[in-house]
Amino acid sequence: MLLITLNENTLSLSPGSQVIFPHQTWEDYERLLSLRLQMSPLPSHGKRINLLSDLVKIILRRQGKDWECFDPITLKITGEAGVEPDSCFYIDNREAILGKERIDLTVDPPPDLAIEVDFTSLTDVEAYQLLKIPELWVYRREELKIYLFREDGYQESENSRLFPDINIKKLFPYYVELGWNQGSSLALRQFEALENFS
Repeated sequence: MLLITLNENTLSLSPGSQVIFPHQTWEDYERLLSLRLQMSPLPSHGKRINLLSDLVKIILRRQGKDWECFDPITLKITGEAGVEPDSCFYIDNREAILGKERIDLTVDPPPDLAIEVDFTSLTDVEAYQLLKIPELWVYRREELKIYLFREDGYQESENSRLFPDINIKKLFPYYVELGWNQGSSLALRQFEALENFS
């Protein structure tokens, strides 16, 4: 067994590292979370999450829907579960969280969509179980996986619940990588110019 001491000045992890503290308290989690928020993501991660969020916004605008987007945000049920998706959207439930400084998932609804980009680490889909976010997208290596929450947990799906008539799994990776290789504005303009998103 390796024993280590961590503080604000010694917490240094390389990309992709994972640390598990099985006998720590919720307060320990909160403290480490505040330290984690000070770390900067790699440009490839940040750019891809921005592109994914912008593509969602284009579709929502085209559909005439209102939304609230947070990126990043800490979502938690104190003492039980906590995650920090790269981006999340309140669409159907947006009015319930308007004007709130803090979202309390013991009384507030979860976001309708959470998005994770796995560039330096892997998303643990099970970590989202207790939060019951209806739809979770995980983007990794030019592939988008869609998970829908059911009573027995998350199930991978070929289609989005929010955008059932749009081939999200095909379109989004293409435009995200186009944005990475040729520029975000070019990719987003081309996406906006599509007559339909089939």
